[in-house]
Amino acid sequence: MDCIIMFLFNHTLLASLLTGWILDMMFGDPSRLPHPIVYMGKWIAWGEHLLNRGKHRKAKGAVFTVGSILLLFLATTVLFAWLRLCSIDKLHGVNWCFVLLSYLLMSVLVFFCLAGKTLRREVKMVFQALSRSLDDGRQQVARIVGRDTQRLSHQEVATAALETLAENLSDGVIAPLFWFSVLGVPGMLTYKMINTFDSMIGYQNKRYKNFGCWAAHIDDIANFIPARITAMLLILVGWIYVRLYPLLPHRSLAYYTKQTWHYSRCHASPNSGWPEAALSALLHCRFGGPHDYFGELFYKPFIGSNPRQMTYSDMLFSIRTCLLAEIVSVVVIVAIMI
Repeated sequence: MDCIIMFLFNHTLLASLLTGWILDMMFGDPSRLPHPIVYMGKWIAWGEHLLNRGKHRKAKGAVFTVGSILLLFLATTVLFAWLRLCSIDKLHGVNWCFVLLSYLLMSVLVFFCLAGKTLRREVKMVFQALSRSLDDGRQQVARIVGRDTQRLSHQEVATAALETLAENLSDGVIAPLFWFSVLGVPGMLTYKMINTFDSMIGYQNKRYKNFGCWAAHIDDIANFIPARITAMLLILVGWIYVRLYPLLPHRSLAYYTKQTWHYSRCHASPNSGWPEAALSALLHCRFGGPHDYFGELFYKPFIGSNPRQMTYSDMLFSIRTCLLAEIVSVVVIVAIMI
């Protein structure tokens, strides 16, 4: 028991990362438990309702967004610093109660911040629903995209699911892990708040254009490096895996890199295009194009050049590649921390 406590005391971050990640791999999003992201969403909705009116909306949005982000980071940093100090017992070396409390709290927060299992499950459910009927596929994909799905074709439902898989591999897995490796659990949790701000108010429509512009810009900054790391991981892992996957054409590493570099700039977002372009290159397919956002048509450039039909096998390849990319990222972080 003493050996375990000392290990947890000396390697709290490492142990909590592995525990939280394994929990996510096993169970996915714990929908029945109180989720910190839900409370972040309620806080943002309350602030937006209170402040997004009258004059100076951009300034009020900036103060609310930056203030909330800094408050969360500082509060969690102070909390874990206090737990660390309480773990040090002058008489007996360590206080096992606080060591376990710190480890368990960090592990649970890592678990809540990762979304790999849920993402793969949701995308697989879209293709399973599509195999039953187009209407089922439309209803299922509506759970993971923010566009009108009622008029989507079979191909559009499939590509929407795979686009979401690529983009959210970055937002829901690689980026949280990246910020964990840089700033620990406070950084990981703060990134999730930044991402939640962007997903709720970071839009270029009349309501949010001014109030949410800081949220969108901060999210772009927070995802700049992780999005490109995600693309690199997909290219490297996919290049190896596609050699073992007989249903897709095998290309050189230089080809996948060139395609990703070229089409990543076609996306409206400075970050989302990178993982989408990487997956498109691996699948030798085409993402993007015009989308209907609840009655308003948005013309977006295509990512990729081959408008072939997506299949169930494409989905299996994609989720396995994303899983391998996630595993590689965790292994690299663990190797750095040891």
